[in-house]
Amino acid sequence: MLDTHDRIYVAGHRGLAGSALMRQLQANGFERLVTRTHQELDLTDQTAVKKFFAQEQIDVVFLAAARVGGVHANNIYRANFIYENLMIAANVMHQAFTAGVRRLLFLGSSCIYPPTSVQPLREEALLTGALEPTNEPYAIAKIGGIKMCEAYNVQYGTAFRAVMPTNLFGPNDNYDLENSHVLPAIIRKLHLAKKACEGDREALSLDQRRHGPIPPDVRACLDALLEDGGHPALFNTDMESRPALPGMVMWGSGNPLREFLHVDDMAAACLFVMRLDEGRYEQMLAEARISFLNIGAGREISIYDLVQLVAEVVGYEQTILWDESKPDGMARKLMDSSRISELGWEPSISLRHGIKQVYRNFSE
Repeated sequence: MLDTHDRIYVAGHRGLAGSALMRQLQANGFERLVTRTHQELDLTDQTAVKKFFAQEQIDVVFLAAARVGGVHANNIYRANFIYENLMIAANVMHQAFTAGVRRLLFLGSSCIYPPTSVQPLREEALLTGALEPTNEPYAIAKIGGIKMCEAYNVQYGTAFRAVMPTNLFGPNDNYDLENSHVLPAIIRKLHLAKKACEGDREALSLDQRRHGPIPPDVRACLDALLEDGGHPALFNTDMESRPALPGMVMWGSGNPLREFLHVDDMAAACLFVMRLDEGRYEQMLAEARISFLNIGAGREISIYDLVQLVAEVVGYEQTILWDESKPDGMARKLMDSSRISELGWEPSISLRHGIKQVYRNFSE
């Protein structure tokens, strides 16, 4: 069990998942939280990580640090994703063990599952087939982290636990359109499109200062909307209509199904898992012959419907174009979270409410 007097290291505390863990821990009375920025501690540097654990007397680790990104970033920066994520997992886990840390939670990703797996995805599907090609390097690194937890527990008797969250969204998300995940990318694109239709060039400049460069393809859409002012809403328009019909372009067909979980729900689930009695937790895993738990919302939505939902929240009422030459990724990716549900945890934030909350923060 966790104690509020434990010294808890949250790795990746400024990211989407890590900052949510910080909020959750603080809200539950944990005050001895230890953090380091990337500039203060490079987790791919074995010597630096060893020195950190030797000095800090850490009791518990929440390992949320990772190199993350969407389909485009995963596919382009393949070497970075596999190297950095493998090194982070290996260094933090091994040096935590060496320093006497017994309790650790590793955050994985739903991309660890083969695309041919039966849906909803159960924990047993791990390593039952080939991985989705566009994010294979990242998935392999996350599988390595799961297996490290399992191996250290078997050999050394540690209590290293692992959870596999579904697609997350919430405060402190990454809105850089070159490497963000699908939901923040949609939010930013439609926000920009709305401002372009309103002729608000200052808002476009402010967005770029806050969230990074606007890629040339998105800039072209904005320029057309600034000039034209948009047209009545058309949500299923192919790229061939684009020259005559300005609008914001979304990648892919819109057909893939995805599950989204608010990051504050994820953080509550992580704390729930770390507080579980070892006997009960280990018994469930042993009976199922698994070594981690899924964390999901239990509901899915098509990217097409997600875009319409975000457009409604943002207030964008103009044309949406779909570039089907761009990759879709897996056709479906719904997690089976029945095991953590049986243990007593359920999500509490709906997708619509969560997106409204996120957009309020984004647009302020």
